[in-house]
Amino acid sequence: MDLEDLRAVSYTATQSQVLSSYRAGLFPMGIGSGGTGRMGWWAPRRRGVLLPRDLKVSRSLRKSMRRFECSVDTDFEQVIRACADPNRPGSWITEDIIRLYLGLHTDGWAHSVEVRSEGVLVGGLYGVAMGSFFAGESMFHTQRDASKAALVHLVSLFDETTPPTPPTSVGAVADTTEWLIDTQWQTSHLASLGVSEISGLDYLSRLDSALRGDRCQVILNK
Repeated sequence: MDLEDLRAVSYTATQSQVLSSYRAGLFPMGIGSGGTGRMGWWAPRRRGVLLPRDLKVSRSLRKSMRRFECSVDTDFEQVIRACADPNRPGSWITEDIIRLYLGLHTDGWAHSVEVRSEGVLVGGLYGVAMGSFFAGESMFHTQRDASKAALVHLVSLFDETTPPTPPTSVGAVADTTEWLIDTQWQTSHLASLGVSEISGLDYLSRLDSALRGDRCQVILNK
């Protein structure tokens, strides 16, 4: 986390503020220890993103995925609380953040991917879907490759060959807008999956295009 990526600070964060921030290329994260204190609104100069066709799935990951079962929105709260584990390095998800995103989940904006092994939750991720854009917030794993499996499953949903929204009238064209997954910053863990860095200006351009579609939002709200 680089303070040069901090764009604004507020004392509170509401659901409407969070949704507006994503549309403007920002995301919320507290600026104090463990995410406490005032809310920071961040926009990295070099943005971590996963773009269509960039996902990398190693042979070992493909093998690992055979022992996992993946689902969507079957236990959002357990996923976000696992991501918020204070024993994790760099933990920043507070009870206020949990309550905020539980509200967004109830309203159909925030979604989770669960990864289970023999019925036990061993990994997952959560984020917010808007149009053809998915703002990834956090992921976790208690078994090797489980968080990677969550991302692979998410991409497999977005890469469905049939557009999620068919034409609604004669002459209309189905939405085929390419999706965009925002990972905020690039890490070595994410880079191994194909996450790359782009400039802030490039990100805003891609974000504007993705928000015009509806692929992610429709698929995750089926």
